[in-house]
Amino acid sequence: MSRRKADVGSASPKRARRAFTEEFKQEAVRLLRDRRAAGASLTQVARELDVGPNLLRGWAQERPARDATTGGPVSVVETPEQELRRLRRENAVLRQEQEFAKKVAVYFAKESR
Repeated sequence: MSRRKADVGSASPKRARRAFTEEFKQEAVRLLRDRRAAGASLTQVARELDVGPNLLRGWAQERPARDATTGGPVSVVETPEQELRRLRRENAVLRQEQEFAKKVAVYFAKESR
């Protein structure tokens, strides 16, 4: 009895190639940009949309951000909530760096005695 190559060692059947409309791609990119501003990763958004992360990344690179009302490029202006989230993340990183610097200083102070 011979086995076909597809039957051997395949744990799950391959998904059929799907076609996405331009509207879906634009909405996916808009959602990606909104969710990324809120701190979500590209992989999380791709999982939510049931598409591959590389596919979503490609769509985002092909489609520059556009203003919904004018159709022109979106100005990069943060909302107060986005700015607060960004500043809190930066603050957390700076605190970690400061703690590390303190530990290094204590370590080298002990070494020099």
